[in-house]
Amino acid sequence: MSVRIGIYGYGNLGRGIEAAIRQNDDLALVAVFTRRPPETVKIRTEGVSVYHVDDVLSHKDDIDVMIMCGGSATDLPEQTPALAKHFCVVDSFDTHAKIPVHFENVDRAARESGKVAIISVGWDPGMFSLNRLYASAILPDGKDYTFWGRGVSQGHSDAIRRIDGVADAKQYTIPVEQALAAVRSGSCPELTTRQKHTRECFVVAKEGADLAKIENEIKTMPNYFADYDTTVHFISAEELARDHSGIPHGGFVIRTGKTGFDGENDHVIEYSLKLDSNPEFTASVIVAYARAAARLYKNGDKGCKTVFDIPPALLSPLSPEELRAKML
Repeated sequence: MSVRIGIYGYGNLGRGIEAAIRQNDDLALVAVFTRRPPETVKIRTEGVSVYHVDDVLSHKDDIDVMIMCGGSATDLPEQTPALAKHFCVVDSFDTHAKIPVHFENVDRAARESGKVAIISVGWDPGMFSLNRLYASAILPDGKDYTFWGRGVSQGHSDAIRRIDGVADAKQYTIPVEQALAAVRSGSCPELTTRQKHTRECFVVAKEGADLAKIENEIKTMPNYFADYDTTVHFISAEELARDHSGIPHGGFVIRTGKTGFDGENDHVIEYSLKLDSNPEFTASVIVAYARAAARLYKNGDKGCKTVFDIPPALLSPLSPEELRAKML
């Protein structure tokens, strides 16, 4: 029987979720929920209806896992705990500094309702998190480095769009090449946040907006831009559509470490991603964890989880026997 999936929010990530579900025969999209007038939202899956978010609780019995597709800045901190009171949920909350608090809030709601919630699912946090864990466990005498980009950060772009006076925006995270080369050399450099990445923002301002005020709010925004060298470009809507319509991303997780009785041997572990579509790849990760959430709930589990808590076998549609035969 298929895992019945609901999508809560139908932007770039929501569309990516819909596409990813079509590639998994054991998952089925049953409903989409939006804050917009439902009749204005067109989806690609025949026979599936779009509803207003105010109607979500009337579908409690129709959905096995609700995938939360809001932004991390303001949506998910409110929406995920609220929905975890009624559904098994998966979200992509990506404000790293606030994950512990978000976990506590969601865990409290999920345990009270007896549901399973998995938060901060994607590629970072998510796949990159797992690689940091594996590499640090294998090379305890070493250092972790994570580089993102060059690519569009959906969360950071969303945070800019929330600023008063901003009509639209795209934000690119860019690794500093000298820092990346130093890490790959195995020299274990000490790098500050500012030394590893720069941020470049392309902003469409509303008519009459205070550009200096917008730029200052961007550059001083905690958890997003304050710790980076950030460049802000104000451009037209036409330029944004023409030059920045894609949503590529990627990055590297690198662990350098030593082994031997005297630390005489050096090792470098590197995991990398190059993504044409950040939201579509993130969606592909999320639907695998939606499968895991459904399986955990069926087995009587409850409460909030992260990618660290999910056995890898639960992500795959293959049986344990098939995994041992084909992938081990």
